[in-house]
Amino acid sequence: MQELLEVARVAAREAAELLRTAHAEHVTAKGNPRDLVTEWDLRSEETIRRVLDERSPGIPVLGEEGGQTGAGGELRWLVDPIDGTVNFAHGLPIWSIAIALERGGDVLVGVVNAPALGWWFEAAQGGGASDGAAPLRVSRQSRLDQSLLTTGFPYDRATSPENNFAEWEHLQRRAGACRRLGCASIDLCLVARGWMDGYWERKLKPWDVAAGALIVREAGGTVTNTTGGLFDPHAGEVVASNGAIHSELIAELGRVRRPAG
Repeated sequence: MQELLEVARVAAREAAELLRTAHAEHVTAKGNPRDLVTEWDLRSEETIRRVLDERSPGIPVLGEEGGQTGAGGELRWLVDPIDGTVNFAHGLPIWSIAIALERGGDVLVGVVNAPALGWWFEAAQGGGASDGAAPLRVSRQSRLDQSLLTTGFPYDRATSPENNFAEWEHLQRRAGACRRLGCASIDLCLVARGWMDGYWERKLKPWDVAAGALIVREAGGTVTNTTGGLFDPHAGEVVASNGAIHSELIAELGRVRRPAG
């Protein structure tokens, strides 16, 4: 795994170098006017795919922009070339490059690089999580009413009732505070870092959450689905926390979604 972690590191660094001075001059929507793509998303994914193909030949790649290339074998790379494209397109530096390696939904390697912020997060299964220089550990906060939480909202929030608004309002009342940063991979890594105590979100893609979920777990946190069951990066939902508040966070989310009566 350490060799494959190094492959992900190299790919993330090369994409970061490409994007270091990038400006989003050409922005288009992918079907939904809130779901944006820039020329830099495409160029970043091309760079990452080139590195992965050169350094780990034969492992398929599933990327946000280009879909899947390659077939066969147990392993697969999951790539988000710019997570937080809306932020990136507006010049807000809260965006990342996220690369994960999975085996049938089991995430083995994860790297999240936020070059505009100078943040780096990585993990290999069983090897702990790191910021590139020091180990990462989740917070020790044990009270939800004193916890700082983060979440996100789906692109179809204006038209779909499954928009996370009720959960947001409920937890703004129950938790210490809630934030929305606009980048799922960074949200997860801030839980691993101990700066956030918990995170929940639905309607996600595997490349949004796979790397960050592994980093949370390797930092000592807990990652499940929204009912407390097994986390699957392909299921589109996640709850991540420091572990100490996890049961209470799951319970509060359940109260919002439980029918009255």
